[in-house]
Amino acid sequence: MENVFDTLNERGFIAQCTDEAEVKNLLGSQKVTFYIGFDPTADSLHAGHFIALMAMAHMQRAGHRPICLVGGGTGTIGDPSGRSDLRKVMTDDVINHNCERFKEQIARFIDFSDGKALMVNNGDWLRKLGYIDLLREVGAHFTVNRMLAAECYKQRWDKGLTFLEFNYMVMQAYDFYKLNGDYDCILQMGGDDQWSNIIAGVELTRRKTGRAAYGLTNKLLLKSDGSKMGKTAGGALWLDADKVSPYDFYQYWRNVDDADVKTCLSLLTFVPMDEVNRLSSLEGSAINEAKQVLAYEVTKLVHGEDAANQARQSAAEIFTGQSSENMPTVEVSDAVGKKLLDVLAAAKVIDSKSEGRRLITQSGLTLNDKKVSDADYILQADDFPAVIRKGKKKFYKVINA
Repeated sequence: MENVFDTLNERGFIAQCTDEAEVKNLLGSQKVTFYIGFDPTADSLHAGHFIALMAMAHMQRAGHRPICLVGGGTGTIGDPSGRSDLRKVMTDDVINHNCERFKEQIARFIDFSDGKALMVNNGDWLRKLGYIDLLREVGAHFTVNRMLAAECYKQRWDKGLTFLEFNYMVMQAYDFYKLNGDYDCILQMGGDDQWSNIIAGVELTRRKTGRAAYGLTNKLLLKSDGSKMGKTAGGALWLDADKVSPYDFYQYWRNVDDADVKTCLSLLTFVPMDEVNRLSSLEGSAINEAKQVLAYEVTKLVHGEDAANQARQSAAEIFTGQSSENMPTVEVSDAVGKKLLDVLAAAKVIDSKSEGRRLITQSGLTLNDKKVSDADYILQADDFPAVIRKGKKKFYKVINA
C-alpha cells in the first residue's frame, strides 16, 4: 500500500517536518493517531482551512486516525501568528457557537463513525487548569528567549505583544502533551505558519513523557505570486453556503489564474495526479477544462454533489448568455420606489454605487434583459422578481420580499 507521506509529498502538501525519515517510516508501517487544531475565530471555516481538511482526509483514507481539535480554550486568547494586531476577544457564547459550527463542517470531510476519528475541544482541559499549576507543570519547560525567537512573536515585537497572546504557544503545546497522554497521539499537523507552535508541543511532550512526538506542516494556500488565495471582494471565501453561495464558490475556483490550476487540483481535490498533470498541462482556452474540473470537484467536496451540479449548470447557462433558475438569489425588502443602485449595493450585488455607475457607463448592467442607462432609476413593482446581469457573465435574481 502506498505510504500517505509520499501521497502528501507528491501533491505538494508538505512544507516542514520533524524527523522526516522517521515520520515517513511510521506512516508506512503503523496506524498513527494525529491531530490538527482549529481555533473558532469565526462561525465558519474558510478556504485557508481547506488544505488542512484535505490533508486530514488523505491521512484517514490511508488508515490513520485523526483527532479534530476545536479551540474552545485557545480561542479565548487567539493565535498571534501572522497577525499585526490583537485579535478581538470573543465571549464564551460566541466561542461555543463557533465550535459547534466547525464540528458540523469538519464532519463533511472526516468519517467519525466507529471511532475512525475523534472530535475534542481543548476548553475541556485548558479552562480547568490552575494558573500556578500551569506555571509549575509547563512553564519550566519554556525559555523566554526561545519563545521570542519564534517567527509568530517576532512579527509582533515592534507593535507590541500582549502577555495574553504570549501564553498562546504554551497552551497549544499543552494540547499536544494532553492528547499524547490520553489518546496516544504522536503527530501534530497544521499550516506552516504554525511551525513554532508545533515545535513547542513536540518538545514539551518529549520532555514531559520521554515518548516520541512529531510535527508536520502543510503549505499555505497561496497564489503563484505569493499572495493569499481564498480572498474575495467581500472578504474570506467561506465554506458556509449562507456566507458564500455554492454558485459563487464554484465561480471562484472556475476563475483562478492559469498558473494556479495545478496547485489547486493537487491540494484541494482527490483527482489522481496523472490526471492533474494532464489537465494542468493544457494551454490556451483548453485550460478551461481543467478549471471546470477544479471548480466542480472542490464545490462537490464542500457543498455536496447536488449543489455542485447546480452550480456547474448555472455557470454553463450564464456563459452562453442565458439567465438561470439556479443563479444566486437575494431578497430585499420594500425596494419599490427606491433607487436601483441603492438596492443593489445594500444587497451586495455590487460592491458600491460608484461601481454601479461605472457599469452603467460601460453598458455593463442590465435589468430584466434591458440595459440600465439611468443611474437614478427608480424600481417599480413590475420589475420584480428582477434578473440583474452584472458585466458579461454574472447573473442575480433579486426578490422583493
